[in-house]
Amino acid sequence: MVQQVKAKKSLGQNFLIDQNVINKISDSIESGPQDLIIEIGPGQGALTKKLKSKNSFLICYEVDLDLQEFLLPLEDSKTKIIWQDILTSNIEEDVKNIPYKNLYIVGNLPYYITTPIIKHLIDLKLNITEMLFMVQDEVANRFTALPQNKDYGSMTLFLQYYFKVEKLFKVSKNCFNPIPKVESAIIKMTKRDKLPVVNEENYFKIIKDSFKMKRKTLKNNLTNYDFSKIKEILVKYGLDENVRAEEISEEVFIDIVNNLDFDK
Repeated sequence: MVQQVKAKKSLGQNFLIDQNVINKISDSIESGPQDLIIEIGPGQGALTKKLKSKNSFLICYEVDLDLQEFLLPLEDSKTKIIWQDILTSNIEEDVKNIPYKNLYIVGNLPYYITTPIIKHLIDLKLNITEMLFMVQDEVANRFTALPQNKDYGSMTLFLQYYFKVEKLFKVSKNCFNPIPKVESAIIKMTKRDKLPVVNEENYFKIIKDSFKMKRKTLKNNLTNYDFSKIKEILVKYGLDENVRAEEISEEVFIDIVNNLDFDK
């Protein structure tokens, strides 16, 4: 009989044990036999087993070799376990010979490296159809926030530039072993049909600068920019020059970037 493995705090492990939640996560992924699912941190394979029923190609990245007894029996012609850190794996190489149509990425992410993992996946420029992650509930609120909300920030705008980000449902800490100290949530990130028409480098730079001191006004944060041009855009949208970044929508930020001269 396969024994339970003690979760490693150093790896941020909290194994999902609630079958209802596992089913809800799996049901939220609409993949088929011609698609590929990448699972990050399969743990003891609770979700992996459910994902296999979709008959999609499945690659799982796991760093904990003590979990081999759970995961190795799940390998077959369409399921592969790669014993590497997702942050250092050559994912493009791993998937290049798989004849997949759509790419889905799913995972119960270690909370201390949630943002680095998501940024890494975006930076790879993979043609990702959808990502579905278990994250800390307050992080889910930040990723899905709208303007005029305290959780709205530069990371919100960064993710929403590439994806439509939704919070699907909360997950009680009692659904894990061991029980974490925080509540969790499932977020769904669906690739946008068209990216905004804006210079990405300039857009992300001004977003970062706009939120560098969150309680300061946009004017005070953007002292290195031509604020007279920025003010013109703010007025166009009925916004005061003393507005804070958390009050400004993506549309306004894009308009600002498209009207600034970054070569000066």
